[in-house]
Amino acid sequence: MTGDSPASASPSPSPSSSARCNSSSTASPVPRRADVAGLELVGGAEALRVGLHDYDERWPEIFEQHRQRIADALAPASIDIEHIGSTSVPGLAAKPIVDIVVAVADITAEEDYLDALLAAGYALRVREPRHRMVRTPERDIHVHIYERGNAAIDEYLLLRNHLRSDAADRALYESTKRALMSRQWDDMNAYADAKTDVILEIKARARTRPASR
Repeated sequence: MTGDSPASASPSPSPSSSARCNSSSTASPVPRRADVAGLELVGGAEALRVGLHDYDERWPEIFEQHRQRIADALAPASIDIEHIGSTSVPGLAAKPIVDIVVAVADITAEEDYLDALLAAGYALRVREPRHRMVRTPERDIHVHIYERGNAAIDEYLLLRNHLRSDAADRALYESTKRALMSRQWDDMNAYADAKTDVILEIKARARTRPASR
């Protein structure tokens, strides 16, 4: 899954796989301003230089550390925080990059979240319509930010939850990633895009099965 922009992107979960902070179920607010119109990729394309690692039991702990860091930085805003991507699926090999998705009230109101995340030590990598992404200077934590209610969040969770519970699709996804990693990728996003077909196939099966977490 890991890439800068979202790809057409698990055994029982840990209790820390998600969190809601000061949340409320209200209608989507009127955007504060028009969203950006194009893609800003800070630093340009980057080659994929990390390989797959066997599942690491520390990944949920790393997520929890950053969940708290993000929650503290954005308090008292209403946000949701979820661990997504391959590092959120026990038993699945992954690149050692922890992906996190944060849902905010208004993606256009960057002053409500982006400044605070930058002050907390993250750096802006992506600004594009309906999506922002910040990461650690070490590039080992990717924080994807969407507006609450964006369908991309549901798609991430659908894939995560299905892979957590379906061993056959978990093995299929891992074998696909290992095959792709045998090639050289000059752009990490191209690697993420190359997984699109298998992700769509897996999500199609997930939609026909009872929801799981």
